[in-house]
Amino acid sequence: MTEPEFDTRAFRNALGRFPTGITVITTMGPDNKPEGLTANSFGAVSLDPPLVQWCLGKKAPSLPIFRDGGYFAINILKDTQRDISNKFATPAEDKFSGVDWRRGLGGAPILANSLAVFECRNETQYEAGDHLIFIGAVEDHTHVDGTPLLYNAGNYGVAVPHPDDYHPNADAIRFNDLVL
Repeated sequence: MTEPEFDTRAFRNALGRFPTGITVITTMGPDNKPEGLTANSFGAVSLDPPLVQWCLGKKAPSLPIFRDGGYFAINILKDTQRDISNKFATPAEDKFSGVDWRRGLGGAPILANSLAVFECRNETQYEAGDHLIFIGAVEDHTHVDGTPLLYNAGNYGVAVPHPDDYHPNADAIRFNDLVL
């Protein structure tokens, strides 16, 4: 008996059911040209030493720039930065046009008004399937209070506090009544 063919689209749809935050990962490319892309493949690796990770497809045009760069910044977006997410998710010659940013460590662009920023030395990379996993050694970080921009099942969203956290009589309140 032959194994059924693996349904890549169904697998991707299943992965999409896990809500993630949205980041814009940036670096300074050759000739001092800032580079950036929208990604939701970000996560913590270690507190001691402080390490984070993110993944980039091996076919991504910007892969060599990130792979060979010394530093990158992970900019976690606020709920008000959907336009920034869309801008950096779309191919363009200059994604930074009209975007407020400053140079961070190694020149990696830091986007204004981000919820959090992790400035990382490009520590290690690992090949895994059709992606390259980047491990960043966090050398600086900042954060502010706010609501993160989320992505789930192909749609943007925002985090809503669970009623148990704010209502002593939560059993009398239907969660959907709070979010609809």
